[in-house]
Amino acid sequence: MKSYTCKSVTISRKPGKDRDGYWTAFLGLFDENNPHLKGHVPFEVLEFKEIEKVRINELKNISYYLMGNDIVINDLVKLHLDVKDHIVTLTGKQEMEGKE
Repeated sequence: MKSYTCKSVTISRKPGKDRDGYWTAFLGLFDENNPHLKGHVPFEVLEFKEIEKVRINELKNISYYLMGNDIVINDLVKLHLDVKDHIVTLTGKQEMEGKE
């Protein structure tokens, strides 16, 4: 399992070799919340090919933005990432900054 220090992560996708098969998952790591509102570039982009799904476990502040088809997870302190059997699993630690 890998761990990253970041404030937010975006989860995006694009078709793989075969539109009906596995897809490619992209995770953008940011130093701020809601980076999509400011058009900022991630400090790191992680790409995973041949992925069936992304699981999000034990995290609270998660938003799905219909305009961009992205999922944004804010208020992160640490993001833990595990990839196994065509599944990306995200866990981590959040500090909700008065949002509990």
